Amino acid sequence: MTAAISAEARQVERLVAEAESIFILTGAGMSQESGVPTFRDAQTGLWAQFDPMELATEDAFRRHPARVFGWYVWRFQLVSRVEPHAGHRALVHLQHEFFDSGAESGEAFMLVTQNVDGLHQRAGSTNVIELHGSLGRFRCLDQGHPFDVAGLADLAVPDDGEVTPPACAECGSPVRPGVVWFGEQLPVPRLERAYDGARRCDLMIVVGTSGIVYPAAGLPEIAIRRGTPVIEIGPQPTPLTAHATLSWASTAAGALTQLQEAMGLS
Repeated sequence: MTAAISAEARQVERLVAEAESIFILTGAGMSQESGVPTFRDAQTGLWAQFDPMELATEDAFRRHPARVFGWYVWRFQLVSRVEPHAGHRALVHLQHEFFDSGAESGEAFMLVTQNVDGLHQRAGSTNVIELHGSLGRFRCLDQGHPFDVAGLADLAVPDDGEVTPPACAECGSPVRPGVVWFGEQLPVPRLERAYDGARRCDLMIVVGTSGIVYPAAGLPEIAIRRGTPVIEIGPQPTPLTAHATLSWASTAAGALTQLQEAMGLS
């Protein structure tokens, strides 16, 4: 028997029905149900001895390339073993609903994520804006030449966690992960597109974010200042909670599948 649809799902369903454009922002809480730990939660075992700044800056990579590269190879392999959950798939259905209703692809449905795991795309979402880059893309440090990640999936990570980064075939520069490190600027075209989407949307749904990591945390603020309804989905309160139109205390999969059911999407 299907569980009763919650009042929150009904309220969000009505807001979605009234919207001509929708903006989805997802954070680490979106991926936790798939088994992807947050950045700091992943610092367990061998990695617990390191400060985040020793694993996620260009300076740390230049000082300890094998340590940093090994950390990201380990994370790449971890992410490759997990699967998108029902919440990821519910967003795919929602995106298809907008396209099938005649909305043009692109700006009518905008999915922006702080996650680097690629689970949205693996679930079937398209035109995803990855603000913080992707673990599925590696490149060389000095010139940005792309690196084929195919060999990383089965690469053995030794007990000390250190993996010497390969040299770029084109310029010899060491290969680094395609994520945004602390101190680096977010890709300007992606950020500008996200800002524009936040200014234009009729409804924003924020899923699994802490509400404290900028500039992504500023996107709901833009919508709120315009009077746009902002729905927050997450099990714990955040700085956004007091300002959201609705704060839905639920996991990503729980809330988004409820919304999918309320909308009659399959």
